[in-house]
Amino acid sequence: MADILNIPDSEPTSSAPRTKQSELQTTGFIFDIKKYAIHDGPGIRTTVFFKGCPLYCQWCQNPESWKKHPELGFRTGRCIRCGQCVRTCTHKAVTFSEDQPVTDVKICNLCGECVDACFSGAREIIGYQTTVSEVMAEVEKDVVFYDQSGGGVTFSGGEPLMQPEFLLALLNQCQAQQIHTAVDTSCYAEPEIVETISKKTDLFLCDLKHMDSEKHERFTGMGNKLILDNIKLLSEAGKEIIIRIPVIPGFNDDQPNIEATGKFAASLPCLNSIDILPYNRGGMEKSSRLSAETILMQAETPDEEKMKSIAKSLDNFGLKVNIGG
Repeated sequence: MADILNIPDSEPTSSAPRTKQSELQTTGFIFDIKKYAIHDGPGIRTTVFFKGCPLYCQWCQNPESWKKHPELGFRTGRCIRCGQCVRTCTHKAVTFSEDQPVTDVKICNLCGECVDACFSGAREIIGYQTTVSEVMAEVEKDVVFYDQSGGGVTFSGGEPLMQPEFLLALLNQCQAQQIHTAVDTSCYAEPEIVETISKKTDLFLCDLKHMDSEKHERFTGMGNKLILDNIKLLSEAGKEIIIRIPVIPGFNDDQPNIEATGKFAASLPCLNSIDILPYNRGGMEKSSRLSAETILMQAETPDEEKMKSIAKSLDNFGLKVNIGG
């Protein structure tokens, strides 16, 4: 496996306009492409998951998306303790400790030797650099399903807006082929980036986590002013928007926050609907695979009655509310 960290982060900037061919060779980092997705926008979709996120939400379902660059993953339950990874690593980054292999991330350069040598598939490199052309080759395989279902492509993450050049090139290609596009975003980005991307995007799925900026920062690492301003920007521009609220017990499910959220959403001049999404613990298992320490909060999944109560509160503001997306 090639040493994927020796590839430059981005192409050199140039004042010359991009040709179609050069745009197809624009590169970015992703960690997954999910086919037949039905919860990431209308119809049957292909979801492309971008690597890298400016937020560190303590309930994140995709903690493997936080770092922009590839990282080593290790599934303890699959490991058969054969020691092949230790013997294979020419950089001496893998050793045995307490009857299992331990990787020193300061030494490991993600060459992939140990991944290729692992008999049980316990080791993996999460994320890879790819081109617009390679992503579109996967997207184009399912055009017939998009056409039949009213679906398309959703760019998710992580945070797609962290890689604006790569995202814009993909959106341009989709637009040229009349493929419906959605961007699933925290809206934490410079307004200029949001405005540029909005011109090529059919639908925005905007995450709204909490209305109180201090609490938002405490649980995600960033305040919410930029997020709220960008949602307003998109709405005032007449863009198609669905607000998505992850319902996290003990964080944002209290009545004052729900009321504040409803008031904000109702003030937007253009809004399709609100999706309220019950917390699930999927990110906990994923976080255990990562070589870097990832601390996530443990919360209970809200029950059906709680979700209905929140939906009713938001409905009182005249909003169209969907439970579960």
